[in-house]
Amino acid sequence: MAKAQVCEFPTLELSQTLAKKRKNDSLERSPLTDRKINVETVANGNKNQAQRSRLPQPSLKRMRLNTTVDNVDPAVVVKKSGYSAASASSKGISSRPSIGVRSQYGVGLARAVHGTEARSRAVNCAATVAGVTGKKPRVAVTAPSTVQTAAVGSKKRPPWDLKGQLSDMKVQLGNMKTRVCEYSSKLEMSELQSRQLHESMDQRDKQLDAAKAQINELQNNLKAMELLLKDREVELTKCRDENTAMQGVLENKLKVKEMELAQKVTCIEEQQSMIAEQRDVIMERDERLHCAEQERRRLHNTVQELKGNIRVICRVRPLLDSEMEGLSEIEHVQFSASDEKVIALTKREESHTGHDRKDEFKYDFSFDRVFQPIATQKDVFEDISQLVQSALDGYNVCIFAYGQTGSGKTFTMEGPDDMTCDTKGMIPRAVDQIFSTAQELKVMGWTYKFTASFLEIYNETIRDLLVTKPEKNVEYEIKLLNNKSKQLHVTNLKYVTVTMKDQVHNLIATAKANRSVAKTAANDHSSRSHSVFQLQIEGSNSDRDLQCSSTLSLVDLAGSERLDKSQSKGERLREAQAINTSLSCLGHVIMSLSSKESHIPYRNSKLTYLLQNNLGGNSKTLMFVNLSPLEENFSESLNSLRFASKVNNCVIGTAQMNRK
Repeated sequence: MAKAQVCEFPTLELSQTLAKKRKNDSLERSPLTDRKINVETVANGNKNQAQRSRLPQPSLKRMRLNTTVDNVDPAVVVKKSGYSAASASSKGISSRPSIGVRSQYGVGLARAVHGTEARSRAVNCAATVAGVTGKKPRVAVTAPSTVQTAAVGSKKRPPWDLKGQLSDMKVQLGNMKTRVCEYSSKLEMSELQSRQLHESMDQRDKQLDAAKAQINELQNNLKAMELLLKDREVELTKCRDENTAMQGVLENKLKVKEMELAQKVTCIEEQQSMIAEQRDVIMERDERLHCAEQERRRLHNTVQELKGNIRVICRVRPLLDSEMEGLSEIEHVQFSASDEKVIALTKREESHTGHDRKDEFKYDFSFDRVFQPIATQKDVFEDISQLVQSALDGYNVCIFAYGQTGSGKTFTMEGPDDMTCDTKGMIPRAVDQIFSTAQELKVMGWTYKFTASFLEIYNETIRDLLVTKPEKNVEYEIKLLNNKSKQLHVTNLKYVTVTMKDQVHNLIATAKANRSVAKTAANDHSSRSHSVFQLQIEGSNSDRDLQCSSTLSLVDLAGSERLDKSQSKGERLREAQAINTSLSCLGHVIMSLSSKESHIPYRNSKLTYLLQNNLGGNSKTLMFVNLSPLEENFSESLNSLRFASKVNNCVIGTAQMNRK
């Protein structure tokens, strides 16, 4: 089998080449071949030299041997012959030379003999390969061998030179042995290739077995997938049936929903028409509300004007726990049960005639409102809340407390140190009302901006109460805001923009901690300065294109005191003198306004200069006159009531709304 695989089959091109070569050789063939001589007989005749044929012998020219066999390449000869070394060895190529044929019948007959052998060998090789591979054998067309022709040398030996011929044959035999060795090596290579092919086939068999196993596995998987597919098809069929049933149900529900939607659309259209009507009604009511608000402001301003530009409210503080010893009630201050606007001071004095009878002196006063000692902070603020409302309406508002030291001015304006909701003073309550009302007016399109400041006038010097650590050499001067406006402002003063009431409460607490207070014989916690809290308000209504601005001023004046009672000395004496001087200047301004004098001395004091717009300008002003319930302070209380009565009779003109 290995030998058959080494056989080389000539291609179509090689077959055509060999056919042309045979045609050329037939043209050069000797006439002896045309006589159809039996090759075997001739060959046998060559073996027995004694039994020569009686036929005419070829000429010496044709019997010359070719001595150039040694120069012929065996591989070329084998390739030209049309078969490989393996086929030659399998056929058992004889080492017997064909010199006898050449010598007796010429070169042409020898060529014919070897051509026949070559053709038969090629056919046998092809048949052998076909038997192994199982394919139809292909007849190899080979050209006549020229191996023997190469043995003919240039010098031909005579027939009788048997020794020379034997020498030539030995040479040929050596050549043939060489070729046999070459063919043996080629055979070994072929066997190696065969083993490699066997190993390759074994590997291919293993791969084939693996492929078959994989195919079996895939077939099993395919069967499993087919079963799964059948299950899925059954489930799909069920799902389709359920989907069909569900689709019918959903279509029915959809029809119901469409009907409901149509009804709701109709209802929405009706509601939209109603909403449009309601919007018209709302716009009409907004317009009416705006007109009503304007009318309210006008009537409110009229009421405040009827009450007087400078309103006066009298308040008598209750007795302290330390003052109630030996006193059951306040006798020298009398209130009217039917009229809340009158108050009277009474005092009994010895008769000037020297008799035991004592004369009783009574001093009656009437103000806008009189609050008894039982009145709470809430009761007092309810009476001034409408005045605070005027600040949001665009009017300048000023509220200040006047009275002797220890009469309750700071309690009324700010509240106690441990302040609660019931004891809050007028300043925090006014701030709460301002912010709550501003929040309510947002519905009507009003927006407000608030700026707060807090100062004190101590010994005719302005101090900023919002600065904990004041800088040195900082001067605070009262100047006009601009040439076109009469509004005053203080230079270098800290103005804080606030957005909620808690911020203002914190500022009030800071100012209260920084205010100048001291202990005197008349009061353990006496305020030694005038404190002024101002809240600047700027409002705007973009819908109506309206703007307004105002200033709410809340002032806690220092208390007037008699030097003989307060027993002030040194620094306290200078403070008392400055306080009394500024209060005297305030009284002179009030007297000048009452007398309608041409010149009002506002610049005589920092207090009157700062409050000039509130006292005699475009402002609504209210004064608290605070009284002490102690009879020992009768004279001071009487002076305070007399001063308040003058202020209540003062007419300073009608306040104007600051609206743009």
